[in-house]
Order: sequence, then structure tokens, then C-alpha cells
Amino acid sequence: MPIQPHTRRLPISIAGLIALALAAFAIKTVISHKRSQPESLTMAPGGMLLVGSASSPFVYRMNPSASTPETFIDARTEGRGTFFFGVLADAPTMTLWTCQLTPVPDTTPARLHSALRGFDLSTGAPKFRWNLPGDSSMCNDLAIGPGKSLYITDTVNGRIFRLQPSASAAELLLERRDLIGVDGITFLDGTFYVDNVFTDHLFRIAIDADGHAGQPVDIALDHPIKGPDGMRAANGRLFVAESGSGRISAISIEGEKGSVATLKEGLKTPTAVEPAEDAIWIADRGARRTFSIPMPK
Repeated sequence: MPIQPHTRRLPISIAGLIALALAAFAIKTVISHKRSQPESLTMAPGGMLLVGSASSPFVYRMNPSASTPETFIDARTEGRGTFFFGVLADAPTMTLWTCQLTPVPDTTPARLHSALRGFDLSTGAPKFRWNLPGDSSMCNDLAIGPGKSLYITDTVNGRIFRLQPSASAAELLLERRDLIGVDGITFLDGTFYVDNVFTDHLFRIAIDADGHAGQPVDIALDHPIKGPDGMRAANGRLFVAESGSGRISAISIEGEKGSVATLKEGLKTPTAVEPAEDAIWIADRGARRTFSIPMPK
């Protein structure tokens, strides 16, 4: 959604509870506590749904055989107002990667400190931490790329970081003014794509054999997108949560052009999508609910 960097997605520091109900096929609906704000979600092996909260210091886990969620990650000791943006299940390493953010007290304009954190996907035990550099940062979304490296967006600073396997710290891959607002990040058939929630652009970024990133290529879309937020790839398409328009869109790419199809509209503030076999899970943060729609043919 088109919100300025210093005011976008500021959390309410109140613990939320996400009550999930998994149905079998068609539309699966998740009923949320009125104070929870599901920001990102990911599907772990076995169909386990993990949901990060932007209004509380928790990541929730839902077992398919249960009817209520459990608190999987509890970051209350990390500082007042701590919350989570991106979450990503990395099955081969059994790691849940998260973007953890904590407001810096008494700062004007408001500043955030971000940490990339990794937790054991089975137990929730902490296993990795790397603090993003700078006085203020916004770790936002995550993707696994070729070579099993993890890619991380820093929205307010226009930066993309890369954490290589077994490394103890991420490296700066790219920093540009036209990436200020970079949010969703994914790989489609091995090709790197990011979106910009401030400027409504979709970019393709080439990475050469030496691991260097090229200049972002602006994908010309046949229909405008507004506030592109969380983004994932599946079945040869990009799936994008448009927080500014209340839509979920699928984008087919051909060369430097993209064809946009609307899958769901009328949402309040969708911030994340997660394709999972026959369904697409959606986090509608503004409506404080998580639900799914059938995967389009």
C-alpha cells in the first residue's frame, strides 16, 4: 500500500491470537483475533502453516490435524513492540527464516532495528541471527535462490542482501534508489524478481555466474498493480498480494512484459501469498484473517 517509509506497517504491541480452521479443498477460511495482524505466512513440510504477526512478537503454527493454533516463536524478550514481517520455511535445512523488527524507543522519525533470524523448523529453537546494518532498517521478505542462498529485502533502504549457505552473515547484493520500497522477492524458474510497494513496479534482476547483480529491469505490465507486497512463484507464474488495491494477482512473464490476471479482489490489506499444492494461502492483514483460495488451473 502507498504508505511512506516511516509510517508503513507500524505494529500494535499487543499479543494476538490467530484461530485457524483448515477445511478440505474449495475456500479454506481462517478466523483471526480482532487484534492480530497476520503479515506473512509459509507452508512447512506436512502442511504445517506458519504465520508471522505484525502486531505481536509471535509466529504461530497450525497443525493440519488440530483446530487451534499454537505459539511457535515467542520474541517477547527482544524489546517492546517487537513483531515479525517475512517468514519462510526452508525444508532442506529444516529452518524457519524470519524477519524480526523492533522499534527504537523515543526516535523521531520512528526507526526500526531488524534481524534475520533462523529457528529450527521442528522445535522453534533459535539457530541463527544476523542484525541488518544501519541506524534503521526494515527486513521484509525472504526467498531461497539457486545455490540455496537466502535473499532478504530491506524496504526502507532499497537494499537486497544474500546469505550464502553456512555463512555467518549476509552480504549486500544490491543497493539502489529505485529499490527504496523493495518488498516481495522470489525466483521464477531460476530468475530473480522483486516488487516495489512504494512505486508499484515489478523488476527482474539478473545475477551472473560470479554472483553479481545486474541493473533491475522494469517489467512492463498490461494492467497496473498497486502496492505490490508479498510475492511467490508457482506453476510458471508470479503470485502477488496487492496491499494497495485489495487484490491477489497472478502475473505471467514473457520477455520484459507481464500479463496480470486478478484472482481475488475486495480484500482489505492483503500482504502475503503462499502457493501450496491445490490452494493459495493469503494473509489479509487489514482484515486480520488468513484464508486460502483454490489454485487456478
